[in-house]
Amino acid sequence: MRRAYYTLDVFSNQPLAGNPLAVLLDSDGLDDAQMQKIAREFNLSETVFVSDPRDPVNTAALRIFMPERELPFAGHPTVGTAVLLAHLRARQLLATEDLRVVLEEKIGAVVCIARHRKGEAMAAYFHLPRLPERLGDAPDDAALAQDLGITVEEIGFGAHRPIQMRLGAPGLFVPVKNLDTIARLTPSRKPWGENGGPYLYAYTREVADKGSSFHARMFAGGWGISEDPATGAAASAFAGVLMAFEPPGEGEHMYVIEQGYEMGRPSQISLALNIEHGSLVDATVGGSACIVCQGFIDI
Repeated sequence: MRRAYYTLDVFSNQPLAGNPLAVLLDSDGLDDAQMQKIAREFNLSETVFVSDPRDPVNTAALRIFMPERELPFAGHPTVGTAVLLAHLRARQLLATEDLRVVLEEKIGAVVCIARHRKGEAMAAYFHLPRLPERLGDAPDDAALAQDLGITVEEIGFGAHRPIQMRLGAPGLFVPVKNLDTIARLTPSRKPWGENGGPYLYAYTREVADKGSSFHARMFAGGWGISEDPATGAAASAFAGVLMAFEPPGEGEHMYVIEQGYEMGRPSQISLALNIEHGSLVDATVGGSACIVCQGFIDI
Protein backbone atom coordinates (compact mmCIF):
# COMPACT_ATOMS: atom_id res chain seq x y z
CA MET A 1 0.00 0.00 0.00
CA ARG A 2 1.29 3.45 -0.92
CA ARG A 3 1.28 5.85 2.04
CA ALA A 4 2.10 9.56 1.93
CA TYR A 5 4.63 11.04 4.30
CA TYR A 6 6.16 14.43 5.03
CA THR A 7 9.31 15.47 6.83
CA LEU A 8 9.55 18.68 8.83
CA ASP A 9 12.24 20.52 10.75
CA VAL A 10 10.72 21.45 14.10
CA PHE A 11 11.68 24.19 16.58
CA SER A 12 13.33 26.17 13.79
CA ASN A 13 12.03 28.92 11.53
CA GLN A 14 14.13 27.70 8.62
CA PRO A 15 14.79 24.31 6.99
CA LEU A 16 17.89 22.23 7.78
CA ALA A 17 17.93 23.24 11.43
CA GLY A 18 15.87 22.20 14.44
CA ASN A 19 14.75 18.61 14.95
CA PRO A 20 13.80 16.53 11.87
CA LEU A 21 10.47 14.68 12.02
CA ALA A 22 8.77 12.18 9.72
CA VAL A 23 4.96 12.06 9.63
CA LEU A 24 3.19 9.15 7.94
CA LEU A 25 -0.33 10.35 7.18
CA ASP A 26 -2.08 6.97 6.91
CA SER A 27 -1.22 4.24 9.41
CA ASP A 28 -4.31 2.08 8.83
CA GLY A 29 -3.40 -1.61 8.77
CA LEU A 30 0.08 -1.18 10.23
CA ASP A 31 0.88 -3.17 13.36
CA ASP A 32 3.33 -2.18 16.09
CA ALA A 33 6.22 -4.14 14.59
CA GLN A 34 5.75 -2.53 11.17
CA MET A 35 5.63 0.95 12.70
CA GLN A 36 8.85 0.28 14.59
CA LYS A 37 10.56 -0.93 11.40
CA ILE A 38 9.41 2.15 9.48
CA ALA A 39 10.74 4.38 12.27
CA ARG A 40 14.10 2.61 11.98
CA GLU A 41 13.99 3.13 8.21
CA PHE A 42 13.54 6.90 8.61
CA ASN A 43 16.11 6.78 11.45
CA LEU A 44 15.07 10.17 12.83
CA SER A 45 14.62 10.88 16.52
CA GLU A 46 10.85 10.39 16.07
CA THR A 47 8.40 9.23 13.42
CA VAL A 48 4.67 9.90 13.75
CA PHE A 49 1.90 7.62 12.48
CA VAL A 50 -1.42 9.40 11.97
CA SER A 51 -4.84 7.76 12.04
CA ASP A 52 -8.45 8.79 12.55
CA PRO A 53 -9.26 9.92 16.11
CA ARG A 54 -11.20 7.67 18.44
CA ASP A 55 -13.31 10.68 19.42
CA PRO A 56 -14.54 12.36 16.21
CA VAL A 57 -14.44 15.78 17.87
CA ASN A 58 -10.63 15.56 17.86
CA THR A 59 -8.32 16.12 14.88
CA ALA A 60 -6.30 12.89 14.71
CA ALA A 61 -4.74 10.07 16.70
CA LEU A 62 -0.95 9.71 16.82
CA ARG A 63 1.54 6.93 17.53
CA ILE A 64 5.08 8.18 18.11
CA PHE A 65 8.12 5.94 17.59
CA MET A 66 11.83 6.45 18.11
CA PRO A 67 14.14 4.02 16.24
CA GLU A 68 14.11 1.62 19.21
CA ARG A 69 10.87 2.28 21.13
CA GLU A 70 7.45 3.89 21.21
CA LEU A 71 6.79 7.02 23.27
CA PRO A 72 3.50 7.92 25.00
CA PHE A 73 4.13 11.62 24.34
CA ALA A 74 6.76 13.78 22.66
CA GLY A 75 7.01 17.49 22.03
CA HIS A 76 8.51 18.01 18.61
CA PRO A 77 6.21 15.37 17.01
CA THR A 78 3.23 17.15 18.60
CA VAL A 79 4.28 20.58 17.31
CA GLY A 80 5.27 19.31 13.87
CA THR A 81 2.13 17.23 13.34
CA ALA A 82 -0.14 20.07 14.50
CA VAL A 83 1.52 22.41 11.99
CA LEU A 84 1.33 19.86 9.16
CA LEU A 85 -2.32 18.90 9.68
CA ALA A 86 -3.44 22.53 10.00
CA HIS A 87 -1.52 23.38 6.81
CA LEU A 88 -2.90 20.43 4.81
CA ARG A 89 -6.50 20.60 6.00
CA ALA A 90 -7.12 24.34 6.36
CA ARG A 91 -4.31 26.23 4.66
CA GLN A 92 -6.35 29.32 3.75
CA LEU A 93 -7.96 29.53 7.19
CA LEU A 94 -4.57 29.14 8.87
CA ALA A 95 -3.37 32.22 6.99
CA THR A 96 -6.05 34.34 8.67
CA GLU A 97 -6.49 32.90 12.16
CA ASP A 98 -5.08 30.49 14.75
CA LEU A 99 -6.47 26.96 14.56
CA ARG A 100 -7.17 24.53 17.40
CA VAL A 101 -5.79 21.04 16.78
CA VAL A 102 -6.43 18.19 19.25
CA LEU A 103 -4.12 15.18 18.94
CA GLU A 104 -4.86 11.90 20.70
CA GLU A 105 -1.59 10.50 22.04
CA LYS A 106 -1.03 7.63 24.45
CA ILE A 107 -0.66 10.13 27.29
CA GLY A 108 -4.11 11.54 26.44
CA ALA A 109 -5.59 14.29 24.26
CA VAL A 110 -3.11 17.12 23.64
CA VAL A 111 -4.59 20.51 22.76
CA CYS A 112 -2.52 22.52 20.27
CA ILE A 113 -2.84 25.92 18.63
CA ALA A 114 -1.38 26.25 15.12
CA ARG A 115 -0.59 29.62 13.58
CA HIS A 116 0.92 31.10 10.44
CA ARG A 117 1.69 34.80 10.49
CA LYS A 118 2.44 36.52 7.16
CA GLY A 119 6.15 36.52 6.47
CA GLU A 120 6.90 34.04 9.27
CA ALA A 121 7.31 30.29 9.52
CA MET A 122 4.36 28.16 10.59
CA ALA A 123 4.28 27.44 14.31
CA ALA A 124 2.31 25.63 16.98
CA TYR A 125 2.23 25.34 20.73
CA PHE A 126 0.55 22.79 22.98
CA HIS A 127 -0.78 22.78 26.52
CA LEU A 128 0.89 20.17 28.69
CA PRO A 129 -1.41 17.13 28.87
CA ARG A 130 -0.53 16.86 32.57
CA LEU A 131 1.81 18.60 34.99
CA PRO A 132 5.38 17.28 35.46
CA GLU A 133 5.93 14.63 38.11
CA ARG A 134 9.00 14.61 40.35
CA LEU A 135 10.61 11.18 40.65
CA GLY A 136 13.13 9.71 43.10
CA ASP A 137 16.49 11.15 44.07
CA ALA A 138 19.10 11.86 41.41
CA PRO A 139 22.48 10.07 41.55
CA ASP A 140 25.09 11.79 43.67
CA ASP A 141 27.34 14.41 42.10
CA ALA A 142 30.41 12.17 42.08
CA ALA A 143 28.64 9.46 40.07
CA LEU A 144 27.15 12.03 37.69
CA ALA A 145 30.51 13.73 37.17
CA GLN A 146 32.07 10.38 36.24
CA ASP A 147 29.23 9.52 33.84
CA LEU A 148 29.40 12.96 32.20
CA GLY A 149 33.18 13.33 32.07
CA ILE A 150 33.26 16.58 34.09
CA THR A 151 34.22 17.57 37.62
CA VAL A 152 31.92 17.68 40.63
CA GLU A 153 32.50 21.45 40.81
CA GLU A 154 30.97 21.86 37.34
CA ILE A 155 27.60 20.44 38.42
CA GLY A 156 24.94 22.91 39.54
CA PHE A 157 24.47 26.66 39.47
CA GLY A 158 22.49 28.98 41.73
CA ALA A 159 19.81 26.93 43.48
CA HIS A 160 19.71 24.35 40.67
CA ARG A 161 20.68 20.78 41.52
CA PRO A 162 20.29 17.45 39.64
CA ILE A 163 16.70 16.21 39.75
CA GLN A 164 14.56 13.51 38.16
CA MET A 165 11.32 14.60 36.52
CA ARG A 166 8.76 12.94 34.27
CA LEU A 167 6.26 14.08 31.68
CA GLY A 168 5.84 11.04 29.48
CA ALA A 169 9.27 9.39 29.73
CA PRO A 170 11.47 9.90 32.82
CA GLY A 171 14.34 12.37 32.61
CA LEU A 172 17.42 13.17 34.67
CA PHE A 173 17.95 16.94 34.63
CA VAL A 174 21.50 18.04 35.41
CA PRO A 175 22.44 21.73 35.68
CA VAL A 176 26.03 22.49 34.69
CA LYS A 177 28.27 25.47 35.20
CA ASN A 178 28.50 27.05 31.73
CA LEU A 179 28.65 26.58 27.95
CA ASP A 180 32.20 25.25 28.09
CA THR A 181 31.10 22.51 30.49
CA ILE A 182 28.07 21.50 28.45
CA ALA A 183 30.13 21.44 25.24
CA ARG A 184 32.51 18.86 26.75
CA LEU A 185 29.75 16.34 27.49
CA THR A 186 29.95 13.18 25.36
CA PRO A 187 26.66 11.49 24.34
CA SER A 188 28.28 8.06 23.92
CA ARG A 189 29.80 7.96 27.40
CA LYS A 190 26.70 6.16 28.76
CA PRO A 191 23.58 4.71 27.04
CA TRP A 192 21.10 7.01 28.79
CA GLY A 193 17.53 5.78 28.72
CA GLU A 194 18.26 2.06 28.42
CA ASN A 195 16.23 -0.52 30.37
CA GLY A 196 13.57 2.04 31.33
CA GLY A 197 16.09 4.46 32.82
CA PRO A 198 15.89 8.22 32.34
CA TYR A 199 17.23 10.22 29.44
CA LEU A 200 19.89 12.80 30.35
CA TYR A 201 19.04 16.50 29.99
CA ALA A 202 21.93 18.83 30.79
CA TYR A 203 21.31 22.57 30.92
CA THR A 204 23.02 25.81 31.83
CA ARG A 205 21.99 29.43 32.20
CA GLU A 206 24.83 30.65 29.98
CA VAL A 207 23.47 30.88 26.41
CA ALA A 208 24.69 31.30 22.84
CA ASP A 209 21.87 33.60 21.67
CA LYS A 210 20.89 36.79 23.45
CA GLY A 211 17.16 36.02 23.48
CA SER A 212 17.50 32.59 25.12
CA SER A 213 16.96 31.73 28.78
CA PHE A 214 18.76 28.36 28.98
CA HIS A 215 21.06 26.22 26.83
CA ALA A 216 20.44 22.45 26.84
CA ARG A 217 21.56 19.08 25.48
CA MET A 218 19.61 15.80 25.63
CA PHE A 219 21.12 12.28 25.43
CA ALA A 220 19.19 9.01 24.98
CA GLY A 221 21.57 6.45 23.50
CA GLY A 222 19.53 3.64 25.03
CA TRP A 223 16.62 4.69 22.81
CA GLY A 224 18.69 4.66 19.62
CA ILE A 225 19.30 8.43 19.68
CA SER A 226 22.68 9.43 21.07
CA GLU A 227 21.72 13.12 21.09
CA ASP A 228 18.50 14.95 20.27
CA PRO A 229 18.61 18.43 18.68
CA ALA A 230 15.36 19.65 20.28
CA THR A 231 13.26 17.88 22.92
CA GLY A 232 9.80 19.29 23.55
CA ALA A 233 8.86 16.65 26.14
CA ALA A 234 11.99 17.49 28.14
CA ALA A 235 11.17 21.19 27.86
CA SER A 236 7.71 20.32 29.18
CA ALA A 237 9.17 18.50 32.18
CA PHE A 238 11.58 21.43 32.65
CA ALA A 239 8.56 23.40 33.87
CA GLY A 240 8.74 21.18 36.96
CA VAL A 241 12.47 21.83 37.30
CA LEU A 242 11.88 25.58 37.29
CA MET A 243 9.17 25.24 39.92
CA ALA A 244 11.55 23.22 42.09
CA PHE A 245 14.50 25.62 41.98
CA GLU A 246 13.36 29.10 40.92
CA PRO A 247 9.57 29.33 40.99
CA PRO A 248 8.41 32.56 39.34
CA GLY A 249 5.76 34.90 40.72
CA GLU A 250 2.10 35.11 39.79
CA GLY A 251 1.02 35.21 36.16
CA GLU A 252 2.56 33.97 32.93
CA HIS A 253 6.30 33.66 32.42
CA MET A 254 8.06 32.92 29.14
CA TYR A 255 11.39 31.13 28.65
CA VAL A 256 13.32 30.19 25.51
CA ILE A 257 15.45 27.05 25.60
CA GLU A 258 18.14 26.70 22.94
CA GLN A 259 19.28 23.20 22.02
CA GLY A 260 21.04 21.35 19.21
CA TYR A 261 23.83 23.90 18.75
CA GLU A 262 26.59 21.33 19.33
CA MET A 263 25.03 19.20 16.55
CA GLY A 264 24.80 22.01 13.99
CA ARG A 265 20.96 21.90 14.36
CA PRO A 266 20.15 25.09 16.32
CA SER A 267 16.68 24.97 17.86
CA GLN A 268 14.58 27.33 19.94
CA ILE A 269 11.82 25.99 22.19
CA SER A 270 9.36 28.37 23.88
CA LEU A 271 8.12 27.40 27.34
CA ALA A 272 5.42 29.43 29.10
CA LEU A 273 4.43 28.84 32.74
CA ASN A 274 1.13 30.01 34.22
CA ILE A 275 1.33 30.49 38.01
CA GLU A 276 -1.67 30.96 40.30
CA HIS A 277 -1.37 31.26 44.10
CA GLY A 278 2.22 30.07 43.90
CA SER A 279 1.44 26.87 41.98
CA LEU A 280 1.93 25.81 38.39
CA VAL A 281 -1.55 25.46 36.90
CA ASP A 282 -0.70 25.24 33.19
CA ALA A 283 2.23 25.43 30.81
CA THR A 284 2.66 25.52 27.06
CA VAL A 285 5.50 24.47 24.79
CA GLY A 286 5.88 25.55 21.21
CA GLY A 287 7.94 26.75 18.30
CA SER A 288 8.21 27.00 14.54
CA ALA A 289 8.20 24.16 12.02
CA CYS A 290 9.09 23.97 8.33
CA ILE A 291 7.95 21.37 5.81
CA VAL A 292 11.10 20.05 4.12
CA CYS A 293 10.02 17.24 1.81
CA GLN A 294 7.21 14.86 0.95
CA GLY A 295 6.92 11.48 -0.69
CA PHE A 296 5.49 7.98 -0.50
CA ILE A 297 6.44 4.77 1.23
CA ASP A 298 5.17 1.43 -0.10
CA ILE A 299 4.37 -0.78 2.90
